[in-house]
Formats: sequence, structure tokens, C-alpha cells
Amino acid sequence: MCYSLFSKVYNILDRKAFIKSLALIPIGGVAMNLNVLKSITDKFETTSRMPLLFLGHGSPMNAIDNNEFTRNFKTTGASLPKPNAILCVSAHWETKGTFVTAMDTPKTIHDFGGFPKALNEFEYPAKGSAQFAQETKSLISSTNIGLDYEWGLDHGAWSVLCHLFPEANIPVYQLSLDYRQSPLWHYELGKELRTLRERGVLVVGSGNIVHNLQKLDWHNSSTVGYDWAIEANEKIKELVLKNDYKSLSNYASLGKAFEMAIPTPDHYLPLLYALAMKDESESIRIFNDKTVMGSISMTSLQIS
Repeated sequence: MCYSLFSKVYNILDRKAFIKSLALIPIGGVAMNLNVLKSITDKFETTSRMPLLFLGHGSPMNAIDNNEFTRNFKTTGASLPKPNAILCVSAHWETKGTFVTAMDTPKTIHDFGGFPKALNEFEYPAKGSAQFAQETKSLISSTNIGLDYEWGLDHGAWSVLCHLFPEANIPVYQLSLDYRQSPLWHYELGKELRTLRERGVLVVGSGNIVHNLQKLDWHNSSTVGYDWAIEANEKIKELVLKNDYKSLSNYASLGKAFEMAIPTPDHYLPLLYALAMKDESESIRIFNDKTVMGSISMTSLQIS
């Protein structure tokens, strides 16, 4: 892994409700014809339940590097059923309010600086999904959801999706993180999206359980973290396996190690979205469970 290139300038930076809403849309002065309505909703036929992923994305360089972490992303992607769409909750899209991207062709956003030309020229040309964006909006009743036509796909999305689905042949849309809200609020919002899994949507949370750029050891090429990073990572895995989502949503009360491991919530919150959609009976596979440069854990989960 070319972590020497991890630049110091890297920024820390009911279907029923849906049908009901569509039925109110006038066409030629009359309510929408049921046959037209059926032709639209047929695009969202129920499928077998999709797995859930939380991926430690680490450096943007992982998009173009060949290393143990990216190889595991590729293996995971090859084992997945083909989704109808992918919803990515990325650490790198924080907003005032909550939005879903709804454009037909999301741009590849190079939201970083100081990296090689090859990374800045990398493109992930997946299509978007206005239809699933609208359905996602319709599922959420606890807050208003805006449809966004400007953002695109940030590196939290494309740096991992390029390994899971290298052909970029699955529509992708993103859900933003409202930076004003608590971790528990985000967890509860995620619960409202559970039925997307039955619609063939693969939900991918992309962040890092431990993510402290201020404490990076630029000369540490090992996969052993600081003591506090190891402590926090191990405790979070323990809580995940116990389904203790109350403690996971209240991580700030868990001690000094967590204060160091999660100095800002952005990279941690995508984990809560994946866990919120999990059924208690489902199993969890943990992979890429290593730490780079002392203070970034690549720990990833597959729930199925």
C-alpha cells in the first residue's frame, strides 16, 4: 500500500407510501392511470434480501493500489448477489439536512489534494438512480429528505465500489450525513431504510471505525495501531457482535480511547447506518481488520 502518498493535506475533512404519493400526480387533469403506475413500480420488484456492508476505505490511494485490503474488497464484491442499485453512505458527504443524490449520471468527485495524477484522473462512471432516490425519500418520515442534483460520487464511494463492481454497471446513489444530528439520530434514520434491502438495494457504509488523521505515524508501515486505536477497535467489534447498538450510538461516553479514535463522527456514522438495517438473527463477517499508520483502522463488516 502506497501510504507514503497518503498526503498530509488530505482533508479531515413502504412501497405503499410511494404508490400513494404517485397516485396523487395529475396527468391531463386526472389521477395517474393504474397501468402507468404499475409500469413505474414494476422497476422496484421485491428481491431476496441484500447483504449490508461497512467498509473501512482508508486512503483514496486504495482506489488504484493493489494490496491486501483492496483484494479483499474484490473478493467480497465477487461473492455478492447482483444489486438493482447501491446506496452509499459516505463519510465524505456532510450536509445541513439530509439529501439523496438523484441525478442520472453522477460525477466522480476528487475531494482531496496532494495525490498523484493517476488518482485525480480516475473515473467511476456508474449511472445514478432517480427512481431509488425517490423511493428512499418516501421511506423516511422522521425528517425531510432533499433530492440533490449537484454532488455525485465522492471518494468514500468510488474508492471502494471500483473494487466491488469494477465494471461500474450498477446504479449508485448517495445519502448524506446531517452533521447537526446525534449518532443515535443517524442510527434511527437508518432503521427507516431497512426495506430497501428487499428491493435489491445494496447499502454500503464507507468510513473508518478508527480515524484520527492528526495522530498518523507517517513512518509506520506496519498494520499495528496505537494502544488506544486497538482498544477502541476491539471494543467496537465486541459491541457490534453483541448487537449493543445503544452503546455504539453513545460511543463518546466509552472513555479516552474512543475520544482519540473518533475525534469527529463523520467516518464512524456510516457504520451505524449499516448496523441499523441488520436483523438480530443475521451473522457478521469481519475482514480487513488491521490498522494503518497507527490511527486508521481498515476494519470492515459484511452482514447477511
